[in-house]
Amino acid sequence: MSGRPAPERLRWGWHRLDPSTARRIVAGADIGDGDLVVDLGAGTGALTAALVAAGARVIAVECHAGRADTLRRRFADDPVTVIELDLHALHLPSHPFRVVANPPWTAAEAVRATLLRSPVLLRADLVIPRWLARRWATGHDRIAMGRSIRAESFSPPAPTGAAIAVIHGRGHRPAQRRAR
Repeated sequence: MSGRPAPERLRWGWHRLDPSTARRIVAGADIGDGDLVVDLGAGTGALTAALVAAGARVIAVECHAGRADTLRRRFADDPVTVIELDLHALHLPSHPFRVVANPPWTAAEAVRATLLRSPVLLRADLVIPRWLARRWATGHDRIAMGRSIRAESFSPPAPTGAAIAVIHGRGHRPAQRRAR
């Protein structure tokens, strides 16, 4: 037996954001009224709720059937489309969109590659491990490191803490990191 978690554990493991942190992330992403925003790995909807409150139209992607059903019920009266889908099978919108997400960290590299290929991505704000956000920002001119997020902002607490990696769409240059 190897020391690695079983595939089910990798597939279904997640760190839920607390609602106040989700609201701060959405505020920092500068989401405008009517923006189309994709929430990858929507979980129980902390970011989805903050996006709806900011006036966004949301596509919430969640691979866990139970959580997807919960999202459908929770946001039945809101401009939210819930898609039950593994992120590795993701097809992005064909018209301009944003991403604000706390994707499963095991899928972060695949998500990054998919987003960088999109010709219509405007901007993506991804909550990922801090060390990974730093590495991405150092190695790619379209990725900047955003604010840090404390480990305690997650349930269960994230083992390494997190940061926001900001991926800019083609033709957009990353802004310099603001001190916080």
